Amino acid sequence: MNDVMRFTVVDSDGAVSFVAPCEALPALVATRPPNPQNLGQFLTFAGEYYPWVREYVEAGLAVFDEHNTPGNYRQIHEALARSSPREQPVFRVVDEVTREASLRPARAGVVLFNLNARRIVQIQNTYAEIRRVGRVRVRAEDGSVRRVLRYQLPVEWTLVP
Repeated sequence: MNDVMRFTVVDSDGAVSFVAPCEALPALVATRPPNPQNLGQFLTFAGEYYPWVREYVEAGLAVFDEHNTPGNYRQIHEALARSSPREQPVFRVVDEVTREASLRPARAGVVLFNLNARRIVQIQNTYAEIRRVGRVRVRAEDGSVRRVLRYQLPVEWTLVP
């Protein structure tokens, strides 16, 4: 993955962080319905535009859960220490080490989606400015573009900065 970003999603159950191609950013911003309540809904809605994202994150979380147990996060700490930010696995934010990693940019930046606060925080974004109104490419399973749709963020969502 050459042009990648880190995406961190916060919901009432905690936070999950993953690295994905930059082109996933508009799909994550344009989720429908516009106010997902949890990570599962967020990924399902984003998957309508960018199909592989849900499977990628869920598979990564299954691996995380298999190798890490409450109070024993040695596996994720080692994975984070030995890989560059753009090559890091999907992980849950469970302590200060993972929290710091969840805010560390991968190549083109890091964007945080706080579903509880309805806030998108562009911690670092050199890929493309997130706008309240924009376009998203709807991709087929093979990655081809099926069509382009317009989206508009609901007024209750905040963009920072």
